Amino acid sequence: MLPVPTEEIPVLESLITIRHKLYALKKDRDSYPDKDLVISLYKETEKQVELVDAIRTGDIWNSRNRLNDVLDDIMALLSLFFMSIGRNRESPAVYVQLVTVERYLEQISLMGTYTDTILLENQERLKDIEDILYSDSTNSCFVKVLKHKLKKCDQALSTLLSTVQDVSDTLKPLHEELLSIRRKLATLAQKQSGYSKAEIEEILGKLRELDNTKIELFKSNPKGKELIEGLLEQLHEEAQDLRASTDNNISESLVPIVERLKKIRTQLDRLALTHKWTLRETDLYAYHLQLQDIEKLRTNGHFKDQTLDSIPEGQAVVNFLLRGCYRIMTKMLSENVPVAEALMPIHNQLSTVRRCLIEVTKWGKPDSVRDLYPYQMKLASIDNMRVNGTFCDEEGNIPEGQAVCVSLLNECYDILHELIALADDS
Repeated sequence: MLPVPTEEIPVLESLITIRHKLYALKKDRDSYPDKDLVISLYKETEKQVELVDAIRTGDIWNSRNRLNDVLDDIMALLSLFFMSIGRNRESPAVYVQLVTVERYLEQISLMGTYTDTILLENQERLKDIEDILYSDSTNSCFVKVLKHKLKKCDQALSTLLSTVQDVSDTLKPLHEELLSIRRKLATLAQKQSGYSKAEIEEILGKLRELDNTKIELFKSNPKGKELIEGLLEQLHEEAQDLRASTDNNISESLVPIVERLKKIRTQLDRLALTHKWTLRETDLYAYHLQLQDIEKLRTNGHFKDQTLDSIPEGQAVVNFLLRGCYRIMTKMLSENVPVAEALMPIHNQLSTVRRCLIEVTKWGKPDSVRDLYPYQMKLASIDNMRVNGTFCDEEGNIPEGQAVCVSLLNECYDILHELIALADDS
């Protein structure tokens, strides 16, 4: 990494101070993030990015030094804080989503585990981010940095989409089958209890069958032949790597990385089940940092044994685990709703009441109005939390997400009144 030039040192010191303030804010779990403090720290960061842009010529990311690393940390934290105060549709909130999508695309490109469905999902996500960034009228350097990262993601996605579209109809069933095998390998690699040699041998047998199948299909020289060849070769390599890694035979130099990734994956799996109720968006920062640290250990696409300067057994296991972690994080970030943390308990209660009422409608009309009393009481208790029609936090502030919560409350009332009318008719 390049040393920090003298003229950039004052900017670096200011950024380190901002990062300390964000760390302190993140550690405070006794209260919800202060919206005004988050926005003021963003404004301070914006000024520093403007200074960096004035000092450096061209793209500020072309020459990386410690300043870039600190700025990465700040942008990731600010992004998560903006989500936690319910400002999901503002430019600062998209940084961590962009980074996660970028890493996920890198992983699936490296592993070849992608279909047009997966790519189109990411395309939709990037289109949504693009709408947010290009509707930002400030056009600050901070926003320009985000647009640059978006452009990189779009280019990576376009490359992957072109490879999928290049497969002819003749080869598509074989392509789908190979991707299905890749998913099986990924599932085995991420099993907490490990996997057996017999399971890998079964997959290797299937790959040999498909190797024979391709000979007939390739006679007409169809479009996408090279992609299938490359995917088959990669799958053979990964399956052999996983077989060599059975019976805890992963190279000693990779064992700490594998164990660390398994731990992260388990924690993310648990969060994915409960995040709507228990997660603070800033909690994801710890996982973002850990995955970033692991990525830095990679050299030319491989995790090398530094003592022997060789490529040890177990690369596939590490890659599958990394990809799984990024997939879960991408999913959690995309499911985030524009509601501040202070309002999330109310939003979650209303979402649950709505789901229950929809289930009741599926079973037809209720036997009597009395069956609907619990829902009436719950909605009334939530409605009573409003002060002059507004949901406030403990300090009397008005958090972001009012429209979402009020809309949910009204929808619940509408469904409830329809059910009451049906019960009265009976």
